[in-house]
Amino acid sequence: MPSATTPVLDVRNVHKTYKLGRVKVPVLHGVDLTMDHGQWTAILGSSGSGKSTLLHLIGGLDRTTKSSNATTIVFDGRDVASMGKGALDRYRSSEVGFVFQFYHLLPELSVLENVTVGAMIRYGRLGYMSKRKETEDRAKDLLDRFGLSHRLRHRSKELSGGERQRVAIARALINEPRLLLADEPTGNLDRKTGDAILDVLAEFRAQHGLTMLMVTHDQHVAKRADRVIRLIDGRVQTDESQVQSPF
Repeated sequence: MPSATTPVLDVRNVHKTYKLGRVKVPVLHGVDLTMDHGQWTAILGSSGSGKSTLLHLIGGLDRTTKSSNATTIVFDGRDVASMGKGALDRYRSSEVGFVFQFYHLLPELSVLENVTVGAMIRYGRLGYMSKRKETEDRAKDLLDRFGLSHRLRHRSKELSGGERQRVAIARALINEPRLLLADEPTGNLDRKTGDAILDVLAEFRAQHGLTMLMVTHDQHVAKRADRVIRLIDGRVQTDESQVQSPF
C-alpha cells in the first residue's frame, strides 16, 4: 500500500499516437497525472481530446506510444506501462474496475451472470467454482443496492438504459477493485437516475476507499468529485479551485 504522502496513481509523460493507414493521429502529448488513495477525480474535455484513451492506458487496455523521455503509469508502486501480458491480465482483473459508456453487457447472459462474469475471468473456471456462492451473494448485494434485485434473471435486452448501466457498474465492482475507471457512466441517463448511481458509487468509495477516475462532459457530475482536471490539446490542466481531501 502507498503511504499517506505517496500517490496511489502516478502517470508521467504519457503519449499516444494512432495510425490510420499512413496517417499518424497524435492524441496525448506527455500527460502527467497523480491521484491519492481514495480520491475521486473527474476528467473534462471536448470530444476527441483523449479522455477515453487515457483511461484505456491507465487500465492496461492499450499501450502507450514510446517517446524520447521515459513514460510511466505507476499504480501502487507497479508500472503498468511496462507490464507483460500476464501481469496486465492480473492487474485488470483484480485491481481495476471498468465502466464503459455503452455498457458492453453480454446479451446471452442474465443480469446476475453479467455481473459475476468478471469473477469468472479473475479466478478461472475451477477457481470460480469454489467461490461461486460467495461471488453470487456479493453480486446480489450489489444489484440490490442498485435497485435491481428483481431483475436477476433478465437479459440485457429486457432492461432500460439506466438499468443496463447499473448492471455494468455492479460488474465493475464485483472483484472489489481499488481503482475504478468510469467513462461517462451517467452520459446516457437522466439527471435523477445519474444522481442515484453516483450516490451508490460515493457510498461504495467511502466504505472501501475506492479511488475513482471518471470521464464526464457534465459539470454537474464533475462538481461531485474531489478534483477536476481538463484535457486540452492532449495535456492535463488542473482546476485548482476544486481540489478537496478524499472523504
